[in-house]
Amino acid sequence: MSRTTRPGVRLPVLAGLACVAAVTSVMAQDGPGKGYSQVPHGAYSIVAEVRAKPGKEAELRAATLPLVALVRSDPKNLVYFLQEDRAAPGHFIFYEIFANQADFEAHNAMPYVKDWFTRLPELADGGVKVMKMEILAGPHD
Repeated sequence: MSRTTRPGVRLPVLAGLACVAAVTSVMAQDGPGKGYSQVPHGAYSIVAEVRAKPGKEAELRAATLPLVALVRSDPKNLVYFLQEDRAAPGHFIFYEIFANQADFEAHNAMPYVKDWFTRLPELADGGVKVMKMEILAGPHD
């Protein structure tokens, strides 16, 4: 039988609420948004798009997926996401953030990026469409 502090409130319930409060406090320090502090105001952001040639969707995907780990291991890369359109397989969108343009250009000079670009004429329909963006708000704005 559980002890109660007042009718209907059991100690295990109160202990559970205390745990939730402690976890919430930790999440506030380590939770969502913690990585934004690494993105400086004015950072160099890229949104790029590439579409596979008909019948080359799987090949382009296979050639592109290894880039995720390689780019994310680059200390100059702040954010890198590869996305594929669920409604149109073979349509890929890249979202990348670097501190500045020089870091982005150094990224494009990496051998694995150059190798990927050399494969595009056989796999991609029209190459890569790149939009060079500027981050307008920093972590403390």
